[in-house]
Amino acid sequence: MSLTRRAAILAVTAAVLSACVGGGTFETAYDPLPPEVTRAWRLAEVRVEVPTTLSVSEAKSLLPNADIVWREDPLGNRYAQVDAIIGEAVTRGASGLRGARPVVIDVTVTRFHALTFEAEQRGQNWGVHNIQFVARVSDARTGEVLVPATDIKAELPALSGDQMRAARKKGVTQKSMIISHVAKTVAGWLGTGPDNRGKFTRQGN
Repeated sequence: MSLTRRAAILAVTAAVLSACVGGGTFETAYDPLPPEVTRAWRLAEVRVEVPTTLSVSEAKSLLPNADIVWREDPLGNRYAQVDAIIGEAVTRGASGLRGARPVVIDVTVTRFHALTFEAEQRGQNWGVHNIQFVARVSDARTGEVLVPATDIKAELPALSGDQMRAARKKGVTQKSMIISHVAKTVAGWLGTGPDNRGKFTRQGN
């Protein structure tokens, strides 16, 4: 076999393997709300919906094909577990709303794809926590919609390999990373915190 043909085969093989484990450009994205508007709001309630139409996978693989992939909590109702995580994150992110007008933030999760334990064992700089949801803001007293349904992406690089093991020893978990990132994203969206938007390229989910 010629060197040219062998190089071509290796290139094709590498491309196929790369496609199998996924990868691409990910982002944290939202349309920021004007601070001069949101400073009049006060958080009254966060309501989270995790539709049961979202698919769930418990497959022990690198990239399960599902809307919800979550492993750190014990095997159980993944919808309820995701509900609790997003509820805590959004409540924390909206805690800077301290105005006079009480508002309700309704959140519908559309994707919550964290890493499997198998994916965490992969080499360094691999994997993505892919979190996406739709958020709406309404007046808690009248029900008036102040911000219609808005798509928000809160994707962040995951930790794997030695980086993951070092982080776990310090108490940093997938859950703590996701809650922190979603909270910062919500604060940025509401204009009560720094802008958390950005893009990154990575192999993985």
